[in-house]
Amino acid sequence: MPDIMGTMDIAFPNLNIYLENVPKSFTIFGFTIALYGVIIGCGFLFALLLISKIAEKTGQKSDDYWDIAVYIIIFSIIGARLYYVFFAWDYYKEDPISILYLRNGGLAIYGGVIAGFLTAFIYTRVKKKNFLMMTDTIMYGLLLGQLIGRWGNFTNREAFGEYTDGLLAMRLPVAIVRSGEITELMKEHMSAATNYIQVSPTFLYESLWNLCLLIILLVYCKHKRFNGEIVLLYLGGYGLGRAWIENLRTDQLIMHTTGLPVSQMLAICLVIFAVVADVVVRIRLKGQKVETWPSFSSPKE
Repeated sequence: MPDIMGTMDIAFPNLNIYLENVPKSFTIFGFTIALYGVIIGCGFLFALLLISKIAEKTGQKSDDYWDIAVYIIIFSIIGARLYYVFFAWDYYKEDPISILYLRNGGLAIYGGVIAGFLTAFIYTRVKKKNFLMMTDTIMYGLLLGQLIGRWGNFTNREAFGEYTDGLLAMRLPVAIVRSGEITELMKEHMSAATNYIQVSPTFLYESLWNLCLLIILLVYCKHKRFNGEIVLLYLGGYGLGRAWIENLRTDQLIMHTTGLPVSQMLAICLVIFAVVADVVVRIRLKGQKVETWPSFSSPKE
């Protein structure tokens, strides 16, 4: 591996991977398009395709999910941005117009999830649909969208963690990252002959965690015990991974009053809520036969 990296290069030294000129954007007909937005868009698209497939396999109408998707996408993006800006207000207060620059990153998953749940609740109330059944189905797409969307952090050179020399350690040129995210430990492992920092690729950790969780939920799909169970498994499973991963990040959103990482605290609360709610519901349903999905069948030939 070279001691001096190109400004747009990214390396994984312990995997012997060196990527040259990894772009943050590209230009078509004079318009500059951020890869961050393209990746997020792909996440939404593939999420919808998976949700539609799950709906068909469980005897639901896939059209219902295409209808609700428009509202969820719009309000989830707004929620994710507002959540991020609220807890990073010191960064934005000097230049409020930068709040609109989504292409530079700054979307908080939990803000999007909260807004998405609220949107789904209102939609199902208005349309007289089963809220828990629909959100169970949506969770599969949410996980797929998250694991794809995290790669937007890769092209933006953000959402990384403290110094590491582990197998997945990543190197980034100092010139391309925010100075406030470079810790003293990273500086200690730099030398005068290098121009990069070596970090934990927490975006990759979370993407892999979400992939494993998605596989588990897909396997478990036809064994669902009650409506809302997949939501609880998502909240608990994702929260467990996020609580660990958030502790590694150098760009944490901090609660103004406590000084604690807000996403980590929220993740821990969601794990506790999911476990308690799952136990309570199972006790109440013990011995009862409960209908969940309308049906679960193999795709028609």
